[in-house]
Amino acid sequence: MSGAGGQPVFPGLEGRLALVTGGSRGIGREIARALAAAGARVWLTARTAEAAEQAAAAIVEHGGWARGVALDLSDPERAAQACQEIARETRDDGGISLLVLNAGMTRDGLILRMGLEAWREVIDANLTGAFVVTKALVPAMIRARFGRIVALSSVVARTGNPGQAKYCASKAGLHGFVRALARELASRSITVNAVAPGFIETDMTRALPEATRKGLLDQVPLGRLGTPEDVAGAVLFLLSDLAAYVTGEVIDVNGGMAM
Repeated sequence: MSGAGGQPVFPGLEGRLALVTGGSRGIGREIARALAAAGARVWLTARTAEAAEQAAAAIVEHGGWARGVALDLSDPERAAQACQEIARETRDDGGISLLVLNAGMTRDGLILRMGLEAWREVIDANLTGAFVVTKALVPAMIRARFGRIVALSSVVARTGNPGQAKYCASKAGLHGFVRALARELASRSITVNAVAPGFIETDMTRALPEATRKGLLDQVPLGRLGTPEDVAGAVLFLLSDLAAYVTGEVIDVNGGMAM
């Protein structure tokens, strides 16, 4: 991915090893594709090996480097083992230096009807999962004295949303996680940031009734839903050398709806 004169749009990504969790669809898939287009070697994960391998194959078909692996963050112990294996496999190449914590889930429901298991399921996938992946992969960044970590949060971490107490809590928790990690790792030239998307155009939002879509758009000053490309651009900025002096920040990509 080059700009005028052949200069990279996002310098510092070419040749680096990247990992994108939840990289088989939606925002994660676009981030993985954009990283590969910028010259990074991309590992991407999905809940099933088949989904991960299909997404990786699509990148390879277009000339990029990608490898897909199964990673289910709803089971923290098994996820930790899978991440440790990735760390071992990439150690000889210097390890993962660009980490995108994108994988997540939601199970909407009002709190009066919410069981503890449902709460734990979302917190484990969205917040504990970020901890597990980071803990396994950050030692290589510390050894190299370089790293970029970007977590995908959500506008609802700031605004709240009825029926999404556990999802909102997990995403707001990422903000604290990012800021604490940024302070812990800054001395090793590792930056840690978050991107908080708003309403993004996906298969789910495209299937909504017209009245519902209009209700969403009424909340967005720019008057349109965001795209996965909008989010990927912010993520690649934070991963690149352009953001070498940015850490501990949450960048909103929401069309102005939470300003």
